[in-house]
Amino acid sequence: MTDPRSSAADATRAPMAPQDPASGRNGLYILHDAAIEATARPDGTFAQEIYLDGQRLIDKARYAGGGLDEAILENLRSFDGFRRMVHRIGISVHAHGNEKSPVFFTIHNRGKSGRYESGTRLRFPCPADGSESLLTLEDYDWSPDDEVPGKFAFEFERAGVLATANIIFYLHDGYPVPEPIPEPPVDFGSESYRRMIEKSLLNKGNNKRLKTAIEKAKRGEPVTIAYIGGSITQGAGAVPLSANCYAYRSYELFKRWFVPSGGDSVRFIKAGVGGTPSELGIVRYERDVLRDGTVEPDIVIVEFAVNDADDETKGSCYESLVLKALAGGNKPAVILLFSVFMNDWNLQDRLAPIGWHYQLPMVSVKDAVVEQFRLSKADGNVISKRQFFYDIYHPTNAGHKIMSDCLGWLFEVTDRSAADGEDLSVDKPPLIGNGYVGTRLLDRMNSDGIARIHPGGFQETDAELQMAELDDHSYGTPLFPHNWMHTAESGNLGFKMTIQSRRLILVFKDSGNHDFGTANIWVDGQLKRTADPHQVNWTHCNAVLLYDEEDVREHTVEIAMAEGNEDKRFTILGFGYVP
Repeated sequence: MTDPRSSAADATRAPMAPQDPASGRNGLYILHDAAIEATARPDGTFAQEIYLDGQRLIDKARYAGGGLDEAILENLRSFDGFRRMVHRIGISVHAHGNEKSPVFFTIHNRGKSGRYESGTRLRFPCPADGSESLLTLEDYDWSPDDEVPGKFAFEFERAGVLATANIIFYLHDGYPVPEPIPEPPVDFGSESYRRMIEKSLLNKGNNKRLKTAIEKAKRGEPVTIAYIGGSITQGAGAVPLSANCYAYRSYELFKRWFVPSGGDSVRFIKAGVGGTPSELGIVRYERDVLRDGTVEPDIVIVEFAVNDADDETKGSCYESLVLKALAGGNKPAVILLFSVFMNDWNLQDRLAPIGWHYQLPMVSVKDAVVEQFRLSKADGNVISKRQFFYDIYHPTNAGHKIMSDCLGWLFEVTDRSAADGEDLSVDKPPLIGNGYVGTRLLDRMNSDGIARIHPGGFQETDAELQMAELDDHSYGTPLFPHNWMHTAESGNLGFKMTIQSRRLILVFKDSGNHDFGTANIWVDGQLKRTADPHQVNWTHCNAVLLYDEEDVREHTVEIAMAEGNEDKRFTILGFGYVP
C-alpha cells in the first residue's frame, strides 16, 4: 500500500486544463488530486467536507484552476452565476489500497430563507476506482431559494478511508479557461529546500530548556511535547490528519533524532482547536494541555499567529498563555510558531516581540516560504502557493511537512549548540500584559465552591459541540461538554452567576443552526454585550471578554435571551475567570 505521507496528498504537481470527455467543453479544476479522508461527523456520516461559501469557492477555483479571469470567478459568488457558467460537474475518487466501499458525492447549497435548512441537497453514488462521474446541472431540480453553493462532501461507509479526489466544473461556451502552467514536484531533498527551511529560524532564544528536554530524550527519560493553537495545529488540510499534521510529524522527527529506541518515552499532546484564538487558549490550557494537572510538558509549541486578529486583549492573553506555559513544573521550553495564510498575512509583528522579550525560540513559516512564493522556478522558487496551501488558510500535506521541518531545524540547531549557562528570566515586567496568567476554567462540572449559579432557563446540556482531534486521535473530542443550554421549551428565566474575580471571559457556542438565537449579557446590572451565535455561523467556541479589572471583587453576571429569541437555543459553554 502507498504510504499516505508520500502520496498525491502532497499536491506537488499542477493540473493540465481538463475537457469534458463527451462535449470537449472547457474544464476548471476545483480539486486536483486532492487527498481526502473519511472522518466521523456529528450526523453519523463518515465524510470529507469541502466548504464553498464566502470566498472559499472562488479561492479554490483561482488557485486550483490557474490564472483565471476575475469576471469568470465572479460567477461563483452566487448560485445563479454558478448555473449560468457551469454545465456539469465531473467527480472522480480513487480510494487507496484495496478499499472497495461505495462513495457518495453530495452537494448542499446555502438557502436564502434558511442558510443551512432550505438549500438544495443532492447525493449520488460514485465509483472509488478513479473513473469520472458526471453530474449535469440541467438534469436536476434546483430550489429557487438557492443562494450560493455551500458545501461538497465525499461520504464513505466507514471512518479512516483515504482517497484521492478530483472535482472539475465543465463550463458553458463563452467561458474560456487558460491552461495552468505545469509545476515540477517539490524536491524536499534539495539544497534550495534546506536553505528555505533555514530561513524559518527567527530566534534561537535561550536554549537551556530545549537542550534539557533533548538530553532527557537521549537518555530515554520521559519527555512530553505539547502543541496548542488553532485549526492548523488541529491538523486542518493534512490527510490523514492524525499522521500528517505538522504537530505529529515534528513530534516524530524529535523521536527519530533523539530517542535511542522506539520513542515510547516521548508523549504527544496536541490541543489545536479550529477558529479559536489565545483568548480561548488561556481558558482551556489546564484542561487540554496539562490535562487537569496530570501532564507536565517539557516542550510547548504555541501557534496562534493567524488566529489572534480578533483577540480583544491585543496580545495580553497570548503573553499570559506563554508565561503560564513557562511556569510549568518541568520548566518547559516554550517555542513560538508563526504560521501564515495564503495572502502572506500573520500577526508575527505583534507577537514576536514577546518572544524577544523572554528570549524564546521562535520559528516563522512566513519567513521561510513567503519570499520564495514570489520567485519563478529559475529564480529560486521551491514550492508554489498551490502546492503549499490546501485552501486560503490551511497547509496541504506538503505545507504541514514544511512546518514540521522548520521546527526540526530549530531542534537540530539547538542540539548542536552549546547550552546556555543560565535559564531565561520571566521575572520582568510584561511586554503587553500578564493579567490572564491565572485564568481558570469554570463550567458545569466544577462550579461548586467557585461561584453561585442559578441556571434559570439554561438547564439543559448541549451535546452538539465543536469537535477537535486531540493528540494522535483520528476521532473528534467534543469541546466544553459540561455546559448550560437554553432551549425553546426553557421559558424566559435567565442564567445568573455571582463570582469573585478580577477578569472574566465568557465562552459561548456559535452555530449555523437557526434554532439558536441571540442572548443579552449583563454585568452588575448593566448590559455588557449581545451575543449572536450567527456572527460566525458554524459550530465552534466563541470566547468574549466580559470585564478586566485589577482588583478582585464580587460581580453578578446575567444571561437571558434577547427579545424575540425567547424560543431559541443558546449555549453557555463555560467561563474563564482570574481569581
